[in-house]
Amino acid sequence: MWRKAAGAALLALAVGYFYHTNPELPEQVLQYLSLPHPSTQGDPTLEQVISTAWETLITAPASQWGRVAVGVNACVDVVVSGIGLLQALAVDPGMGRDHEVLHSKEDLKEAFIHYMERGTAAERFFTDKEVFQRIARAAAEYPGAQLYVGGNAALIGQKLATYPQLMVLLCGPVGPKLHEMLDEQIVVPPESLQETDEYHLILEYKAGEQWGATRAPQANRFIFSHDVSNGEMRALEMFVASLDEFQPDLVVLSGLHMMEGQGRQMWEQRLKEAVVAISDVRNAVPVHLELASMTDKDYMNSIMQEVMPIVTSIGLNEQELLFLSQAGTGPHAELASWGGIPDVGRVSDILLWVLEQHGRSDPESEADLTRIHFHTLAYHVLATVDGHWANQVAAVAAGARVASIQACGLQSIDASKVVLRAPLEFHSSHGEPREKLSLNPTEPVTVWHRGNVTFHLAPVLVCKQPLRTVGLGDAISAEGLVYSELRPQLPFL
Repeated sequence: MWRKAAGAALLALAVGYFYHTNPELPEQVLQYLSLPHPSTQGDPTLEQVISTAWETLITAPASQWGRVAVGVNACVDVVVSGIGLLQALAVDPGMGRDHEVLHSKEDLKEAFIHYMERGTAAERFFTDKEVFQRIARAAAEYPGAQLYVGGNAALIGQKLATYPQLMVLLCGPVGPKLHEMLDEQIVVPPESLQETDEYHLILEYKAGEQWGATRAPQANRFIFSHDVSNGEMRALEMFVASLDEFQPDLVVLSGLHMMEGQGRQMWEQRLKEAVVAISDVRNAVPVHLELASMTDKDYMNSIMQEVMPIVTSIGLNEQELLFLSQAGTGPHAELASWGGIPDVGRVSDILLWVLEQHGRSDPESEADLTRIHFHTLAYHVLATVDGHWANQVAAVAAGARVASIQACGLQSIDASKVVLRAPLEFHSSHGEPREKLSLNPTEPVTVWHRGNVTFHLAPVLVCKQPLRTVGLGDAISAEGLVYSELRPQLPFL
């Protein structure tokens, strides 16, 4: 009894001290501190308060999608310990160095170390087919190697197929192994089937894992492949042609990043063809574009200028958002990297810039882009142009929840296995004027406005020991779309 009393007294003294030194301590934090402390009375932790609040916040939209078409990158992922595989290939640790394209095992090692020491995800094309096949065989034979459905389109399709009310069409290079692993609810047109599978190698590492002098600050993965079918987006035209018969309510497009490794001449031509194909779709149905890791600023800038204005929604992570700004000389382009948890104000600035420059924040704009779903380890932000989307509080919370559940490999959140890493206080912008904002654990979606763009931020309960990081971004975007509702006054309805 005396220990509980002493603990309560210390907590009261601490709160009194902080309030005296900082009278603007957020009311929401004071509300949480006023809750019975879990160590003294067994009441909810901060993580439990947030996960419980999500159950109330996450509600289905009034109008739901019925048919979703997804394309065009699909493959088989071979998931293996990155350090273990490189050691099996007789590669020694060394210095990290980024490579836009991989030509050798040495390039692979340097790029892997470069991203491992930052704890960030990346994906690269491996040019030498024979060397890649030897590495792939070694990966498949490595103890503990696992095969999964891979490719953004296939992963998004798999997640969408968990909702019985949705009919899902998947177009992409589907070989026999991938076809066997796909959910039975997914419709694959005969034209998508091919005799052999495309394999992508996923080199995972855990938080704190060390190789030589390199130590991973957080769990993540490095992906590489020699995948020409996906690299040239060969399924794109077939995908668009299949939409007439399937008649989707929503189109989800991914795989543009795969073309980067094919060289400028090829991607310039294919990007023009992609714009024509998407333009055929955009007037009939909304299009969501899922981005992925890229390194060529010219290519990213071309996507930003030519593709983003003709899609309705995009999904991306912190690395892709910053690179997008660097490619287009946008806000905070001078940053080399985020250097930890991305500052909310800076993220907000870049998201607003994208919607102003390449979206429909101006009602007179001819652009279609009205929604961006941003995700990073500690929090997610949904930015939408006012009047175009509904149910976004539920959508951003649903994306955050699925990140926690899938990373831990669970069916629901176990508060003892997750930790809150989102900032409790942040600002709506990095510059002035800006609004000081805070996280309320009992209503864990923070909303603010800048002009006619509304921002919704949800914290992520980060899995302490993630089982698998591949496909989290795809699951987040898919979940966010399921809970999103497009307002009917848009011209394509």
